[in-house]
Amino acid sequence: MVHLYGHDLSRRDVAARAGALSQFAGARLMTLSDGVERGLRMLEFRTGSGLRFTVLVDRAMDIAEVEHKGRAIGWHSPAGFRSPALHDAEGERGLGWTRSFSGFLVTCGLDHTLGPEEVSAENYGYPHRKTISHVLHGRLTGIPARLSGYGESWSGNNCTLWAEGTVTQASVFGEALRLTRRIEADVGGDEIRLMDRVENLGFHQTPHMYFYHVNLGHPLVEEGARYVAPVTEVVWAAHAGEHYRNQGTGYRCCPAPREGFSEQVWQHEMAADAAGEVPVALINDRLSLGLMMTTQKHQLPCAYEWQYFQAGNYAFAIEPSTHHVLGDNAARKRGEMIWLGAGETRDYASRFTVLDGPTALTAAESRIRAIARQPEDDYPEPSGTFRPLPWARAEQKE
Repeated sequence: MVHLYGHDLSRRDVAARAGALSQFAGARLMTLSDGVERGLRMLEFRTGSGLRFTVLVDRAMDIAEVEHKGRAIGWHSPAGFRSPALHDAEGERGLGWTRSFSGFLVTCGLDHTLGPEEVSAENYGYPHRKTISHVLHGRLTGIPARLSGYGESWSGNNCTLWAEGTVTQASVFGEALRLTRRIEADVGGDEIRLMDRVENLGFHQTPHMYFYHVNLGHPLVEEGARYVAPVTEVVWAAHAGEHYRNQGTGYRCCPAPREGFSEQVWQHEMAADAAGEVPVALINDRLSLGLMMTTQKHQLPCAYEWQYFQAGNYAFAIEPSTHHVLGDNAARKRGEMIWLGAGETRDYASRFTVLDGPTALTAAESRIRAIARQPEDDYPEPSGTFRPLPWARAEQKE
């Protein structure tokens, strides 16, 4: 049954109450037409529960806006949702990515994540290309998708809104990788489901790194909002050492916007539940609002936390990853790079759940704390222990 406006409705009941489902919910395609967004295709989803989100078809099918009952959850940067025609991934010594960085979900990959880095290109067998200069968080975000389809799908009395597309990242004498992405949300629901498959279309052994930059903003992010996660160990902090406490902001709570704030990044070791799931949430008790992301530990074993509470940006991010923060060359050296052979694939499944009201907040926090109780110290001493990843070579695991 579809739950709308306090009633459980059959498909016939819904049809009887309006000339079209779009009165309550639906997915529609539009094209933005002004400023840096000009020409950008966008899908808008409304579930009827108060959940509205948009998908940037021409920006790797990433999620731009998320809001619930008029309250913003996703973050917008001053850069805006730039058309891919304006995206310059190679610019500014690999930092041009930041001029297109905005939105609730920015996917990083497909063959590189983290900072600009030069790595060996030996695997591609082209004598005139000894190395590859990677840009910040990879080249995926500026690539338009080929939209396979979108719409509504009824199964009995349940209705799912969906969209699917493919994004190809390829080069002659380089990688040939394809992301197939499907996004779903139930009519009457408060959850977004993301299903990704990365495939090597080529015939060279190709490296694969992947992570989700899930960016939350005001009003969900405000002074007192709490990061709740099954953290068993703080592994690393970019600002650890003598500067660890200088900004007066630990890993557990958000402060008010600050001027002169320097970004803070942690890597945490997370525990999973019996099903292998890792739920992580940002909770705003004042608004009785939260966002929980759930991933699979075996797919994304590493977890980062990004804080950028600078006035004029003011963002917090949940960042599950395939790899440690050590980077591309380190993953190769440690035997932890994912190498995809011809036709090989990797699958990723995630859920984004809006937590609306005290009952939903309490249930989510109880679920997370039942898996593991995170450190109560705002500044846990990082262990520096980067555990071997599931796909590490046998000699590295020993």
